[in-house]
Amino acid sequence: MSDNHLAFMIGLLGSVHCVGMCGPLAFAVPSLKSGRMYLVLDKLLYQTGRIISYCILGVFIGGIGRQIWLSGMQQGISVFSGLLILVAACTRIFKFSTPTNGPSFLLKPFHDLFSYALKHKANHLIIGMINGLLPCGFVYLALAGAVNTPGIPSAVSYMFWFGLGTAPLMLMVTIGVGWTSAMVRNRINKTMPYLMICLGIWFILRGMNLNIPYLSPSKPGSSVADCR
Repeated sequence: MSDNHLAFMIGLLGSVHCVGMCGPLAFAVPSLKSGRMYLVLDKLLYQTGRIISYCILGVFIGGIGRQIWLSGMQQGISVFSGLLILVAACTRIFKFSTPTNGPSFLLKPFHDLFSYALKHKANHLIIGMINGLLPCGFVYLALAGAVNTPGIPSAVSYMFWFGLGTAPLMLMVTIGVGWTSAMVRNRINKTMPYLMICLGIWFILRGMNLNIPYLSPSKPGSSVADCR
């Protein structure tokens, strides 16, 4: 599975988390014109705005990833990212307590900006871009994957496909509010830590260069690769 396919599947499988966390914000954005076509267009612009912001984040994280690749540290960073994802998954599975002041402090400026945009009737594209920059553990998970790509173009591509994966369900829900029940969202959210565990293990295996096709390819130029 390529990085882009992985990013899309992460976005698609985790989009229920997006509905639960960002759905209320998306529902709060009214269409400035009446009519079904305007509603669909506005919600498409909203999703496009989110994806644009993810791509912008990809530019910054790709710059970091490029330096990591140039310094030859990508294997270590991949293993380290995998370990962080496993720790995050365990905190959710075993319900370890975490500080609450930090996230609230980080979210307040974005909520203020979101409220300002709503008050001044900004279009859905701008509001979607603001939404895409909200601090979110699920987006951090995608960024952990993007930083393990070789450079800016690949990181932007990774974040684009991640955003595209989150879009279908978010689009359906914002057009037809209530498409998923709270019970369904809660059940799928409970599976997210296990998806994170699979992703964390994959990052660790990929960093170990075990010469396992697709799962843990050997480093180009290594003795293992030369023996193939």
